[in-house]
Amino acid sequence: MISNRALSAALAAATLLFAGISQAQFGPVITVEAAAAGEQTVSGTVVPFREVALTAQIGGRVTLVAGAEGDFFDRDEVLVAISDERLVAQRQQALAEMRSAEAAMREAQMQYGREVASPRARNIGQMPGMGMPAMFDQFFTRPMGAMAGMGDPAVDRHADLYSRYIGIDQAASRWKEARSRLEEIDSAIRDTRSVAPSSGLIMRKHVEEGDTVQPGQPLVSFGHVEVLRVEADIPARLVARLRVGDMVRVTLDVSKTEVDARVAQIFPIADPQRHTVTVKFDLPRGVPGGPGMYADVHIPGTDTTPGLVRIPLSAIIPGGALPRVAVVEADGTARVRMVRLGSVQGDMVTVLTGLEAGERILDSPYATIRSGERVDSAA
Repeated sequence: MISNRALSAALAAATLLFAGISQAQFGPVITVEAAAAGEQTVSGTVVPFREVALTAQIGGRVTLVAGAEGDFFDRDEVLVAISDERLVAQRQQALAEMRSAEAAMREAQMQYGREVASPRARNIGQMPGMGMPAMFDQFFTRPMGAMAGMGDPAVDRHADLYSRYIGIDQAASRWKEARSRLEEIDSAIRDTRSVAPSSGLIMRKHVEEGDTVQPGQPLVSFGHVEVLRVEADIPARLVARLRVGDMVRVTLDVSKTEVDARVAQIFPIADPQRHTVTVKFDLPRGVPGGPGMYADVHIPGTDTTPGLVRIPLSAIIPGGALPRVAVVEADGTARVRMVRLGSVQGDMVTVLTGLEAGERILDSPYATIRSGERVDSAA
């Protein structure tokens, strides 16, 4: 015989199970909105978030192409290399010139210091000795020479110091010139390496190893593809419907995937021939496909059409020969109503007749719902 405690537990479990089933049968109550009219579809192309064309900065022979189209590279990895043997030889020559200029500058500085410590103008060997002993020359030759107008020791000293200073300045100028030449060659050597400006992949290769290139010749096209965009040329009359930051629906060519894309950029100038404006849309991360693929951009309408509403496809009662929805009345009961459907766009469908804007319906109703059932819990 079943005890009262066991019977109560069984009844409680059955009540909870029934309540769980009942709650699961009803989805949320949603409000029917009027459908926008005038929506138009414009074709676009999936493009990288950023694409860079790397060109040759110097002429030479291509010695390295790091990968093929579609290969991924991190930032600052070498993509293309050009021969630099001639530049390396010029760098060695510039280094030698800089070392020579540095030695000449040290020699000039030493001579200047010597002139300061031991002026050449005071050297009695620079005056006519007349064959007399050095002591006699020191006491008589210089005064006699000055009296005879043969020289001024002060002027000679100033000229000697200036000459030594000019020697230092000239040597320093030669060193700076050699240093500048070295920096110029180092810059040219860096230009022989084309590196990835950001993480991304090679979109197109324009050269192969062994090719001879000239300055300005394209090497590779590199794209940042962690984030993709859709670029579309939209008629000028439709651009007024868009604002930067708006969300629009985009249908990708891969499995007809529909996603919401953000308006990222609206070009300020229209094409004078086609009268279109280029607009770029940011796609969500991880979307299927890649650059170059086709996409449809759905430009929303601005007005509403009386009698037309849009509802989620999940609001259609499953099963049955005709499409039906569960309308929630003011008293909290459901009324099953047949509707006439129009075009399907993504997970939304246009209702031509049977519903009006502002009415409330059940989302995800179960197949056996009947008119008169209370759906207060769904709200």
